[in-house]
Amino acid sequence: MSEKQLPVVVIGAGPAGLAAAAHLAERGIEPLVLEAGAAAGSAVREWGHVRLFSTWSEVVDPAAEKLLAPTGWSAPDGATYPSGADWADQYLQPLADVLGDKVRYGATVTGVSRLGRDRVVDADRELQPFTIHVRNADGREERITARAVIDASGTWSTPSPIGGDGLPALGEKVAADRISYRIPDLKDPAVRARYAGRRTAVIGSGASAFTALAALADLARKEDGTHAVWILRRGVTGSTFGGGTADQLPARGALGLAAKAAVDDGYADAVTGFRAGAVEKAGEQLLLVAEDGRRLDPVDEIIVLTGLRPDLSFLAELRLGLDERLQAPTELAPLIDPNQHSCGTVYPHGVNELSHPEKDVYLVGMKSYGRAPTFLAMTGYEQVRSIAAALAGDQEAAERVELVLPETGVCGGAGLFDEPEATPSDGGGCCSTPATIQIGTGAPASTGGC
Repeated sequence: MSEKQLPVVVIGAGPAGLAAAAHLAERGIEPLVLEAGAAAGSAVREWGHVRLFSTWSEVVDPAAEKLLAPTGWSAPDGATYPSGADWADQYLQPLADVLGDKVRYGATVTGVSRLGRDRVVDADRELQPFTIHVRNADGREERITARAVIDASGTWSTPSPIGGDGLPALGEKVAADRISYRIPDLKDPAVRARYAGRRTAVIGSGASAFTALAALADLARKEDGTHAVWILRRGVTGSTFGGGTADQLPARGALGLAAKAAVDDGYADAVTGFRAGAVEKAGEQLLLVAEDGRRLDPVDEIIVLTGLRPDLSFLAELRLGLDERLQAPTELAPLIDPNQHSCGTVYPHGVNELSHPEKDVYLVGMKSYGRAPTFLAMTGYEQVRSIAAALAGDQEAAERVELVLPETGVCGGAGLFDEPEATPSDGGGCCSTPATIQIGTGAPASTGGC
């Protein structure tokens, strides 16, 4: 079989992966989508209770819609906002069904390399096809040969830990039964019971943290004793709560306003400049200790929403060009680096920004952003459109920009390590009070202390 007859392997049957398959099929290129889960959008289904801040019109890929049209499928109302479950059931699964045997479930990719060449070998490297090692749901292992690889496996499986240094906090693993790394589904009775009447720490400063805070505030309005402690590594600035009414994605702006309301209304305290170093047991509760020794009052549960990171372990034999900070493609990283700017608006990009020293390997979707936040589905769809065009030899289309992204309403300064707005009066220590802010008259004061 010639290399042109080999499939392009797409890792992951999520939004970007299935869109990649649709664009490849539209170009007459055979895709093979390998999905570790049992259904399309397996990761999306795990946050199915969360509503997207993009409307249906912004989360349906144009090539995918063309592929679906002959089946009688019609897009939901473009002005409405789907939940993750809606997105998976009403769009991703029908798209995977149309692709048929081009999508394989229960297929976990465990390694990718050049056939007969580890990452050290130069000789005839680019003349060799790719070999993909797969472990199937029944335990059977196999190798698949491909002409190109598009990794759309996302970052969902590797949430970042509590520690402010990027490592698990001391005691974090021991306390795992009281720590969650996901937005809680408070409509689930078992989950609701876990947080109702309890004091919960929410660690993180992005849309996921906003969503969790708003949900806990809603629970607190109905269940006495429910309270949240919002822990931020930074200080509070004008951009802490997102773009608000200036965000061109109104639902995204509303998330930040809902988090602000949770604090304003007294259902959450906000603790700033706190970089956790340890989790200690305090009787039946947990106590968070900062890197500088400061301590918070004990909590019953901890929700960690400090971002996600890519799993690069199965790509170790490939020559990837990744930014040392973000673990994103080198050419893309400057556009999305929160050390340089906190703008969620990123110039649309494609094959040029996503290429690596290893030809015909691409990281797309959430995984292309590495550890950077604020990824939009529309960005992923533009990425895979460009890559499919390049693989088809249509360089003009590959380099053409066909997307205009909405503004976030947030832009200013370094986004990762701002100085806290308030700091403890003494130099820290075991019993010093963390910087706790009140936003609005309803917020109770923190007691702090040992």
